[in-house]
Parts: sequence; C-alpha cells; structure tokens
Amino acid sequence: MNKRLFGITFSLFLGLNCIAGTVNQSLYIVSNLMQMVNNTQSPYITFNESSVFSQDNPVLNLTTGDTLNLWVYNSDTITHEFVIKEITTPVSILAGDSIFIQQEFSSEGVFIYHDPFDYPKYTYLGLAGLIVVKTHNYACFYWNMKEHNSDWNSQLLSGGTVTWSNYDPKYFTVNGFSNPDINLDTLARITGQVGDTLYLYLSNTGQSIHSIHFHGYHPIIEYSSKNPDHIGREKDTFPVYPMESIILRIIPDKPGEYPVHDHNLVAVTANNMYPNGMFSTILITP
Repeated sequence: MNKRLFGITFSLFLGLNCIAGTVNQSLYIVSNLMQMVNNTQSPYITFNESSVFSQDNPVLNLTTGDTLNLWVYNSDTITHEFVIKEITTPVSILAGDSIFIQQEFSSEGVFIYHDPFDYPKYTYLGLAGLIVVKTHNYACFYWNMKEHNSDWNSQLLSGGTVTWSNYDPKYFTVNGFSNPDINLDTLARITGQVGDTLYLYLSNTGQSIHSIHFHGYHPIIEYSSKNPDHIGREKDTFPVYPMESIILRIIPDKPGEYPVHDHNLVAVTANNMYPNGMFSTILITP
C-alpha cells in the first residue's frame, strides 16, 4: 500500500475492526534496497504492513485503554527479535516464522517497537517504528527520525562489524525520506488552519541526537519519554535523544509557511547536499 494512504486506511481499519478496544495489526520484516535522496541505494530492513518492501515503518495508532493484538512475521532469511521498548520483553523470530503479542496500553505516549538483537545493529538498519497512543481526535502528524551511513549497511549485513564510536552518518530521514520528499508525506508534513490544535509525534530511532527547531510557532511539550518534567514547556527547539520520544501540541496563531528542521546543520544535508536532509515546512492557512 502506498504510504501516503496509510494514515487514511488505518483510520478506517480502526473504525471498522476495533471491537471492545481491540486493535488487530500485522507487521512483516522485509529486506531490500533503500532509495536515498540522491538516487543512490543501500541495503535496508524494515517492518512493513505486508510482505512488500517499503522503506518506512508503519505508525500503529491506538487510543488509551486499547489492547493491541500484534502478529510479527519474519520474511527475512535470518533470525530477528522484536520488542516494544520498556513495555515487552524481547522475543526471537526465526526466518520464515512469526510471533503473536497481546498488549494493553493504558496511558498516552509514543512507544518504539524495534529489533533489539545485537543492538544497535538491526535497529540502525531500519527495524524500528512507532506505536502512538492518543487521548484525543485532533489532527496528528508523525516523525520517525533516522540517520544513515550507507557504507556500513552492506558491511553489517554481510556479518562484518563497525566501530560505533566512529559513527559518521551521511543521510538523514523522516519516515524513510529526506527533503523534498518529506513535504509529500501527509503523515509528516504539518498542515492546518489558524487556531487548529495539531499534534506532532516524534521518535528518534537513530543513533544521533536530533534537535528539532520550529520557525513561526512555539509548540508545547505534552509528553516526553526521557524528561517527563519538561511537560508543559513552550519553546521552539526540542532535542530528541536516541530511542526516545516526545509529543508536541501546536496551535498556530498566524497563517504562513515556516521551516521545521534539525538544528544540527549536517542533518539538513544528504551526503553534503543542502537542504536534502531533515527539513520540512509547516503550512498554515487562514
């Protein structure tokens, strides 16, 4: 399924199939080539909603009190693991096999699901996505932030090792894409009208700190997995640490189109090409 349509179809899925607060979802571990913004390719592994490869990982949407029935299928040729960070314990999945997880979510938040085996190897290689638990029906947007050193991917997948202290990523993505493609992603690009209440769910499933900076508006922190004492703070820049998440609430007070990007300047490039990294714009109409 085209990722641009996933948010719409998944909302319909919830409305038609959510019985007594139960959400049924399947994920498939699939490996293929990731298309970088400069048309180079790199080996990559992701969770997908089918056995067809897509270089983003689905956002699983729930409301507080829902129970998630989750089937995870390993379509890869090697063993993987699956965990919901700080919620479940890691479970191994043999090649060609599957697992079933049932988990209730009683509180709002953004929870990272990923492959913890030989961490951070497979999480870095793409196997990490978001579970979003909501308490509202406002417009929502999602950023799954990653960075990539494409020279390492083939080396890691062939059984080689890397020195993580020498990590020097060259590509930076949101939901699997870089600027200008981020603005084509209706799940990522923040749009609305003056006075709307908008929510942005951000998770950093990479290995670098990403400090997201807003022009034009000052979001309010509604949730922070790392710093819950920061809830309620209103500002324009929000550091998100590796494997951590935050929720931001934005109520635009004026129309316009304003940048939102990583304040780390290298992260708005792609192999030194500017501005082909973590860069988007907020579009607000009167």
